[in-house]
Amino acid sequence: MSAAALVSIALLGALVGFVVPLVSRRFATADARPLAFPLPWVDPAVAAGVFVGLAVAVGDGPALPVFLAIAAVGLVLARVDLACLRLPDPLVLVAGLLALGGLTVAALLSGTPGRLLGALGGATVAGAAHVLLAVLPGSRLGFGDVKLAAVLGLPLGWLGRDALLTGLLLPHVLHGGLVLGLLAARKVHRNTLLPLGPALLVGAWLAALLT
Repeated sequence: MSAAALVSIALLGALVGFVVPLVSRRFATADARPLAFPLPWVDPAVAAGVFVGLAVAVGDGPALPVFLAIAAVGLVLARVDLACLRLPDPLVLVAGLLALGGLTVAALLSGTPGRLLGALGGATVAGAAHVLLAVLPGSRLGFGDVKLAAVLGLPLGWLGRDALLTGLLLPHVLHGGLVLGLLAARKVHRNTLLPLGPALLVGAWLAALLT
């Protein structure tokens, strides 16, 4: 992908980043924790980085717009989950429809129907794995997390088995490391609820970059 194309995608991501806080506030509950960052360019910078990373990882094929659209919704979901520990069903549904519909079109345009089957398999595996985790005794995994994991299984399955496995494991490694660090620093206690959605999203993004 050319440098000019990457700059354009970075600018698109920055524009999305300006909108993300506004949209996330519409889905946050009344008791949501404020997430106003001290520097106004943090959201645009993060979104630009997410978009450029996906462009490099996915390439300029017909699937790239799908990945960028999922990422845009994911940025809103991450903000909402951080603010009020919830992943709104309407947003997860939008992400799922974008993923399924967009990857179907991408498979037809690229003549690779097998990749669509891989995406559907990825959603099935990711959803089933997280259902099992959610029903374990003492589990704090919510079914919003299960639904998001299934949605993220679509693009990860599209990328292949390695991306799917990495995207399944890495979020829990990241989340577990964060929890241990916060416990060691005495910022939280054992009963503190922490959002998993951002870790699922970051893990999926890193899996796309690393595999």
